[in-house]
Amino acid sequence: MLDFRIFTFLEVCKQMNFTKAAKKLNITQPAVSQHIRWLEKEYGIKLFEMEGKKLSLTEKGDLFRNAAMTFQHDEMYLKHKIQEMKKGKRRFYFGATLTIGDFILPHAAAEFIKMHPDTEISIRIANTEDLLNQLDQGEIDFAMVEGYFEKKEYDYRIYSRESYIAVCGRDYCFQKEPEVLENLLSEPLITREAGSGTREIMEKSLEGRNLKIGDFKKNHEASSLHMIKKLVAEGCGITFLYEAAAREELRDGILRKLELKDFPVVHDFTFVWRYHSIFSQDYLDIFNSLHKDDEYTI
Repeated sequence: MLDFRIFTFLEVCKQMNFTKAAKKLNITQPAVSQHIRWLEKEYGIKLFEMEGKKLSLTEKGDLFRNAAMTFQHDEMYLKHKIQEMKKGKRRFYFGATLTIGDFILPHAAAEFIKMHPDTEISIRIANTEDLLNQLDQGEIDFAMVEGYFEKKEYDYRIYSRESYIAVCGRDYCFQKEPEVLENLLSEPLITREAGSGTREIMEKSLEGRNLKIGDFKKNHEASSLHMIKKLVAEGCGITFLYEAAAREELRDGILRKLELKDFPVVHDFTFVWRYHSIFSQDYLDIFNSLHKDDEYTI
Protein backbone atom coordinates (compact mmCIF):
# COMPACT_ATOMS: atom_id res chain seq x y z
CA MET A 1 0.00 0.00 0.00
CA LEU A 2 1.33 3.40 -1.02
CA ASP A 3 2.40 5.54 1.94
CA PHE A 4 -0.14 8.32 2.58
CA ARG A 5 2.68 10.87 2.59
CA ILE A 6 3.30 10.07 -1.08
CA PHE A 7 -0.22 11.29 -1.87
CA THR A 8 0.53 14.49 0.05
CA PHE A 9 3.71 14.98 -1.95
CA LEU A 10 1.91 14.45 -5.28
CA GLU A 11 -0.79 16.95 -4.32
CA VAL A 12 1.88 19.54 -3.45
CA CYS A 13 3.45 18.86 -6.88
CA LYS A 14 0.07 19.49 -8.49
CA GLN A 15 -0.67 22.68 -6.55
CA MET A 16 2.91 23.91 -6.03
CA ASN A 17 1.60 25.44 -2.82
CA PHE A 18 1.50 23.82 0.64
CA THR A 19 -1.61 25.71 1.75
CA LYS A 20 -3.61 24.84 -1.38
CA ALA A 21 -2.51 21.20 -1.11
CA ALA A 22 -3.65 21.12 2.54
CA LYS A 23 -7.09 22.41 1.55
CA LYS A 24 -7.39 19.81 -1.21
CA LEU A 25 -6.39 17.01 1.16
CA ASN A 26 -8.51 18.40 4.01
CA ILE A 27 -5.57 18.46 6.41
CA THR A 28 -3.61 21.28 8.04
CA GLN A 29 -0.73 23.06 6.37
CA PRO A 30 1.67 22.00 9.19
CA ALA A 31 0.67 18.38 8.50
CA VAL A 32 1.61 18.82 4.83
CA SER A 33 4.99 20.26 5.85
CA GLN A 34 5.53 17.35 8.26
CA HIS A 35 4.78 14.79 5.53
CA ILE A 36 7.25 16.42 3.16
CA ARG A 37 9.97 16.61 5.82
CA TRP A 38 9.44 12.92 6.63
CA LEU A 39 9.89 11.97 2.96
CA GLU A 40 12.99 14.14 2.63
CA LYS A 41 14.52 12.50 5.70
CA GLU A 42 13.48 8.99 4.64
CA TYR A 43 15.00 9.32 1.15
CA GLY A 44 17.83 11.70 2.04
CA ILE A 45 16.91 14.31 -0.55
CA LYS A 46 15.50 17.81 -0.74
CA LEU A 47 12.23 17.71 -2.68
CA PHE A 48 11.34 21.39 -3.05
CA GLU A 49 13.07 24.74 -3.12
CA MET A 50 11.92 28.34 -3.25
CA GLU A 51 12.78 30.53 -6.23
CA GLY A 52 11.82 33.94 -4.95
CA LYS A 53 8.21 33.42 -3.85
CA LYS A 54 7.67 30.46 -6.18
CA LEU A 55 7.85 26.83 -5.02
CA SER A 56 9.54 24.42 -7.41
CA LEU A 57 10.80 20.85 -7.47
CA THR A 58 14.51 20.15 -7.16
CA GLU A 59 16.09 17.90 -9.77
CA LYS A 60 15.92 14.97 -7.32
CA GLY A 61 12.40 16.02 -6.37
CA ASP A 62 11.35 15.77 -10.00
CA LEU A 63 12.87 12.28 -10.20
CA PHE A 64 10.97 11.33 -7.04
CA ARG A 65 7.71 12.77 -8.47
CA ASN A 66 8.09 10.71 -11.63
CA ALA A 67 8.64 7.52 -9.62
CA ALA A 68 5.80 8.35 -7.20
CA MET A 69 3.35 8.80 -10.05
CA THR A 70 4.30 5.36 -11.39
CA PHE A 71 3.87 3.88 -7.89
CA GLN A 72 0.42 5.44 -7.68
CA HIS A 73 -0.56 4.15 -11.11
CA ASP A 74 0.71 0.64 -10.39
CA GLU A 75 -1.16 0.47 -7.09
CA MET A 76 -4.43 1.36 -8.80
CA TYR A 77 -3.76 -1.15 -11.58
CA LEU A 78 -2.98 -3.83 -8.97
CA LYS A 79 -6.28 -3.17 -7.20
CA HIS A 80 -8.12 -3.52 -10.51
CA LYS A 81 -6.34 -6.78 -11.28
CA ILE A 82 -7.19 -8.25 -7.88
CA GLN A 83 -10.87 -7.37 -8.34
CA GLU A 84 -10.81 -8.88 -11.82
CA MET A 85 -9.33 -12.12 -10.49
CA LYS A 86 -12.15 -12.32 -7.95
CA LYS A 87 -14.71 -11.88 -10.72
CA GLY A 88 -12.92 -14.19 -13.13
CA LYS A 89 -12.57 -11.59 -15.90
CA ARG A 90 -10.01 -9.11 -17.26
CA ARG A 91 -10.62 -5.48 -18.17
CA PHE A 92 -8.27 -2.88 -19.61
CA TYR A 93 -8.86 0.85 -19.48
CA PHE A 94 -7.04 2.84 -22.12
CA GLY A 95 -7.26 6.01 -24.12
CA ALA A 96 -6.67 7.13 -27.68
CA THR A 97 -6.56 10.48 -29.37
CA LEU A 98 -9.33 11.32 -31.82
CA THR A 99 -7.44 10.51 -35.01
CA ILE A 100 -6.15 7.21 -33.66
CA GLY A 101 -9.48 6.25 -32.08
CA ASP A 102 -11.54 7.01 -35.18
CA PHE A 103 -9.22 6.02 -38.01
CA ILE A 104 -6.36 3.77 -36.81
CA LEU A 105 -7.54 1.72 -33.83
CA PRO A 106 -11.01 0.30 -34.71
CA HIS A 107 -9.79 -2.65 -36.82
CA ALA A 108 -7.12 -3.66 -34.31
CA ALA A 109 -9.53 -3.27 -31.37
CA ALA A 110 -12.11 -5.45 -33.12
CA GLU A 111 -9.53 -8.18 -33.74
CA PHE A 112 -8.31 -7.94 -30.14
CA ILE A 113 -11.86 -8.42 -28.81
CA LYS A 114 -12.37 -11.45 -31.06
CA MET A 115 -9.07 -12.99 -30.01
CA HIS A 116 -9.63 -12.35 -26.29
CA PRO A 117 -13.27 -13.20 -25.52
CA ASP A 118 -12.52 -13.26 -21.77
CA THR A 119 -11.28 -9.67 -21.77
CA GLU A 120 -13.28 -6.43 -21.63
CA ILE A 121 -11.91 -3.10 -22.84
CA SER A 122 -12.91 0.47 -22.01
CA ILE A 123 -11.66 3.08 -24.50
CA ARG A 124 -11.67 6.81 -23.82
CA ILE A 125 -11.22 9.29 -26.66
CA ALA A 126 -9.58 12.59 -25.71
CA ASN A 127 -6.74 14.86 -26.73
CA THR A 128 -3.12 14.02 -25.91
CA GLU A 129 -2.88 16.39 -22.95
CA ASP A 130 -6.00 14.98 -21.27
CA LEU A 131 -4.97 11.37 -21.87
CA LEU A 132 -1.53 11.85 -20.35
CA ASN A 133 -3.17 13.45 -17.31
CA GLN A 134 -5.57 10.49 -17.00
CA LEU A 135 -2.61 8.12 -17.29
CA ASP A 136 -0.72 10.00 -14.58
CA GLN A 137 -3.75 9.85 -12.27
CA GLY A 138 -4.18 6.10 -12.81
CA GLU A 139 -7.55 6.49 -14.54
CA ILE A 140 -6.34 4.55 -17.59
CA ASP A 141 -3.72 1.82 -17.95
CA PHE A 142 -2.06 3.08 -21.15
CA ALA A 143 -2.73 5.46 -24.02
CA MET A 144 -2.22 5.80 -27.75
CA VAL A 145 -1.30 9.38 -28.59
CA GLU A 146 -0.22 11.48 -31.55
CA GLY A 147 1.03 14.53 -29.66
CA TYR A 148 4.33 15.22 -27.94
CA PHE A 149 5.08 13.91 -24.45
CA GLU A 150 7.94 13.87 -21.92
CA LYS A 151 9.83 10.72 -22.82
CA LYS A 152 11.56 10.65 -19.42
CA GLU A 153 8.16 10.12 -17.75
CA TYR A 154 6.80 7.29 -19.93
CA ASP A 155 7.79 4.03 -21.51
CA TYR A 156 6.57 3.81 -25.08
CA ARG A 157 6.54 1.96 -28.38
CA ILE A 158 5.95 3.46 -31.81
CA TYR A 159 2.65 2.10 -33.09
CA SER A 160 2.81 3.60 -36.59
CA ARG A 161 4.31 6.47 -38.58
CA GLU A 162 1.81 8.66 -40.39
CA SER A 163 2.08 11.38 -43.02
CA TYR A 164 0.77 14.78 -41.97
CA ILE A 165 -0.59 16.72 -44.94
CA ALA A 166 -2.44 19.84 -46.06
CA VAL A 167 -5.79 19.36 -47.81
CA CYS A 168 -8.51 21.42 -49.44
CA GLY A 169 -11.90 20.71 -51.00
CA ARG A 170 -12.10 19.18 -54.46
CA ASP A 171 -13.23 22.44 -56.09
CA TYR A 172 -11.38 24.88 -53.82
CA CYS A 173 -10.01 27.80 -55.84
CA PHE A 174 -6.62 29.36 -55.22
CA GLN A 175 -5.43 32.50 -56.96
CA LYS A 176 -2.35 30.44 -57.70
CA GLU A 177 -1.81 26.76 -56.89
CA PRO A 178 0.29 26.68 -53.66
CA GLU A 179 3.78 25.25 -53.90
CA VAL A 180 5.13 26.00 -50.42
CA LEU A 181 3.59 26.45 -46.97
CA GLU A 182 3.72 30.26 -46.99
CA ASN A 183 1.50 30.29 -50.09
CA LEU A 184 -1.35 29.09 -47.84
CA LEU A 185 -1.21 31.98 -45.35
CA SER A 186 -3.77 33.95 -47.38
CA GLU A 187 -6.33 31.14 -46.96
CA PRO A 188 -8.77 30.50 -44.08
CA LEU A 189 -7.46 27.74 -41.81
CA ILE A 190 -9.66 25.23 -39.98
CA THR A 191 -7.98 23.49 -37.02
CA ARG A 192 -8.58 21.29 -34.02
CA GLU A 193 -8.69 22.80 -30.54
CA ALA A 194 -5.57 23.67 -28.53
CA GLY A 195 -4.25 20.60 -26.70
CA SER A 196 -5.07 18.16 -29.48
CA GLY A 197 -2.23 16.18 -31.04
CA THR A 198 -3.24 17.20 -34.57
CA ARG A 199 -3.11 20.89 -33.60
CA GLU A 200 0.18 20.50 -31.70
CA ILE A 201 1.95 18.87 -34.66
CA MET A 202 0.88 21.74 -36.85
CA GLU A 203 2.01 24.37 -34.32
CA LYS A 204 5.43 22.70 -34.02
CA SER A 205 5.76 22.48 -37.81
CA LEU A 206 4.89 26.15 -38.21
CA GLU A 207 7.20 27.15 -35.37
CA GLY A 208 10.12 25.50 -37.19
CA ARG A 209 9.43 27.85 -40.10
CA ASN A 210 9.06 30.93 -37.88
CA LEU A 211 5.29 30.93 -38.46
CA LYS A 212 2.21 30.57 -36.25
CA ILE A 213 -1.49 29.83 -36.68
CA GLY A 214 -2.29 33.52 -36.28
CA ASP A 215 -0.39 34.22 -39.53
CA PHE A 216 -3.21 32.67 -41.56
CA LYS A 217 -5.95 34.92 -42.97
CA LYS A 218 -8.57 33.43 -40.61
CA ASN A 219 -8.57 30.58 -38.12
CA HIS A 220 -11.69 28.52 -37.43
CA GLU A 221 -11.62 25.83 -34.72
CA ALA A 222 -13.62 22.63 -34.26
CA SER A 223 -13.06 19.70 -31.89
CA SER A 224 -14.55 17.26 -34.41
CA LEU A 225 -12.42 15.98 -37.29
CA HIS A 226 -15.56 14.99 -39.16
CA MET A 227 -16.82 18.58 -38.98
CA ILE A 228 -13.45 19.94 -40.08
CA LYS A 229 -13.43 17.66 -43.11
CA LYS A 230 -17.01 18.65 -43.98
CA LEU A 231 -16.16 22.36 -43.73
CA VAL A 232 -13.08 21.90 -45.91
CA ALA A 233 -15.08 19.85 -48.44
CA GLU A 234 -17.60 22.71 -48.58
CA GLY A 235 -14.83 25.14 -49.51
CA CYS A 236 -14.67 27.00 -46.18
CA GLY A 237 -10.88 26.79 -45.96
CA ILE A 238 -7.92 24.44 -45.79
CA THR A 239 -6.68 22.17 -43.01
CA PHE A 240 -3.74 20.07 -41.92
CA LEU A 241 -4.34 16.52 -40.72
CA TYR A 242 -3.01 12.99 -40.84
CA GLU A 243 -3.44 11.34 -44.21
CA ALA A 244 -4.96 8.33 -42.43
CA ALA A 245 -7.80 10.54 -41.16
CA ALA A 246 -8.75 11.57 -44.70
CA ARG A 247 -8.02 8.32 -46.53
CA GLU A 248 -11.62 7.78 -47.69
CA GLU A 249 -12.23 11.40 -48.68
CA LEU A 250 -8.98 11.52 -50.66
CA ARG A 251 -9.80 8.23 -52.37
CA ASP A 252 -13.29 9.41 -53.31
CA GLY A 253 -12.08 12.81 -54.51
CA ILE A 254 -13.98 14.78 -51.84
CA LEU A 255 -10.73 16.26 -50.52
CA ARG A 256 -7.53 17.04 -52.38
CA LYS A 257 -3.99 16.72 -51.03
CA LEU A 258 -1.88 19.84 -51.48
CA GLU A 259 1.60 18.90 -52.70
CA LEU A 260 3.83 21.32 -50.82
CA LYS A 261 7.56 21.21 -51.58
CA ASP A 262 8.59 22.25 -48.06
CA PHE A 263 6.16 20.24 -45.95
CA PRO A 264 7.25 16.58 -45.85
CA VAL A 265 5.98 15.94 -42.29
CA VAL A 266 5.80 12.44 -40.83
CA HIS A 267 4.90 11.84 -37.18
CA ASP A 268 4.69 8.88 -34.83
CA PHE A 269 1.53 7.50 -33.27
CA THR A 270 2.76 6.18 -29.94
CA PHE A 271 1.64 3.62 -27.36
CA VAL A 272 2.61 4.94 -23.90
CA TRP A 273 2.47 3.84 -20.26
CA ARG A 274 4.04 5.05 -17.02
CA TYR A 275 7.84 4.85 -16.89
CA HIS A 276 9.27 1.69 -15.26
CA SER A 277 5.88 0.29 -14.32
CA ILE A 278 6.08 -3.17 -12.75
CA PHE A 279 3.27 -4.12 -15.15
CA SER A 280 5.19 -3.14 -18.28
CA GLN A 281 5.04 -6.67 -19.68
CA ASP A 282 1.22 -6.59 -19.54
CA TYR A 283 1.22 -3.41 -21.61
CA LEU A 284 3.78 -4.77 -24.06
CA ASP A 285 1.66 -7.88 -24.58
CA ILE A 286 -1.36 -5.71 -25.39
CA PHE A 287 0.75 -3.51 -27.69
CA ASN A 288 2.01 -6.54 -29.59
CA SER A 289 -1.50 -7.95 -29.90
CA LEU A 290 -2.98 -4.69 -31.20
CA HIS A 291 -0.02 -3.93 -33.43
CA LYS A 292 -0.02 -7.22 -35.32
CA ASP A 293 -3.77 -6.94 -35.95
CA ASP A 294 -3.69 -3.44 -37.46
CA GLU A 295 -3.48 -3.39 -41.24
CA TYR A 296 -2.28 0.23 -41.27
CA THR A 297 0.71 -0.04 -38.92
CA ILE A 298 4.34 -0.19 -39.95
